[in-house]
Order: sequence, then C-alpha cells, then structure tokens
Amino acid sequence: MRILIVEDETGIATFLKQGLEEEAFAVDLAEDGKSGLQMALSDEYDLLLLDWMLPGHSGIEICTQFRKVNRETPIIFLTAKDTVDETVFGLRAGANDYIKKPFNFEELLERIKVQLRPKSGNHYLFTLGNITLNTDTHQVHKDEQEINLTQKEFALLEYLMRNKGKVCRRTRIIESVWDIHFDYNTGVIDVYINALRKKLLLMDDDNYIQTVRGVGYIAKEL
Repeated sequence: MRILIVEDETGIATFLKQGLEEEAFAVDLAEDGKSGLQMALSDEYDLLLLDWMLPGHSGIEICTQFRKVNRETPIIFLTAKDTVDETVFGLRAGANDYIKKPFNFEELLERIKVQLRPKSGNHYLFTLGNITLNTDTHQVHKDEQEINLTQKEFALLEYLMRNKGKVCRRTRIIESVWDIHFDYNTGVIDVYINALRKKLLLMDDDNYIQTVRGVGYIAKEL
C-alpha cells in the first residue's frame, strides 16, 4: 500500500516515513502544499496524510482540490489545530479522519489501517483459495500450516490479495511494494513471485497467482 505524507516539519516527516516503511508501506514525502497537491493528483496513492499548515497550499486546499477528482482515497489530517470548529471544518473539506499533534504513532497506525480496511468482510484477514493472510498478526497460512515469508514477500502477497481479481500492473507493484517510482528493471518482481509460489507450494491446479503476460500479475480464485 502506498501513502503520501505532505508535511513541512522535517523531523515529523522523517519519523512517519521510517515508521510506516517498517510496517511495509511504501511512502512518499512532499514538503510543501504545491508539490503535495501535484503528487496527490497523480492518483498513485492508497491514502494521504496531510498537515494542515503548509507553505504553498494549505492542507485544507489540497483536500478540497483533491476531492474534486477523487472521492475514494482516504485522507487523514495531522495538525496542531484542536478546536471543535477546526475539526469539523477539516472533515467537511473531505477528510476521513483527524489526529492532533503530538500524536502516538501506534494510534495513527491503527487509524490508517481502519481507513484501508476492505469495504466488506474481515478488515484484517484476506483469503485466496486455501491461503489466508492476517495483517494484524503478520502471518500467512496455507490450510493450517504457517508459511514464513520475508517482509517484502509478505508485502507483495498482501498487495496482490488486497487487489484480488484485478490485474496488478508491474509499474504499480514496483511503486507500491518497493517504493520505486522511476524507470527500473522490474525483474525483481518475478524473483519474488517465484519465491512466493515456491513457499506457498502453488502447483498448476492451485496456481492462485497468475502471470498476465506483458502486464503483470493477478491473484484470483480458481
């Protein structure tokens, strides 16, 4: 999952980026409102974290402009503004949630997970055939057997399972899972897909992760 942080306080931005990357999110930073709005409008993000007071455009301005073209992507405000009127104003501008500085990282992480929950079903448990992935416990099972994955393997499988039934293009995978958004040899994806298939013991009759030649991969029920 890919998150955009628009925050002009370097210490907070660096702290957030490091913490979220340790949780296997891909993270981009913008230090001012103008570049933040441009990046947000690229439609490459699963969630936006916006500071309220920013040079260039304010967080409110970014939120308002973004909502004109995108009603779905969650937005969370990070701000020192703390009156009821300010909170209501931010939510009415289109934000999904609001957390006041100073904040606890664990609380912010849970609020992010809430916003990224699937629209239906369990909010932390994803299934693909007889494979289950639990984002809360960071575990993967095939039937009753736990499968040990590296952090990157887990992030790749989570991305595919969150997008089950949809073709995941190689460029989106490399951006969302590897946090690489420039011309890059995406052959690394094939290496990790092969590792996943091997660890999950996927054979021809239960190959839930299929190659879409020339495009990417799709996780789907058989």
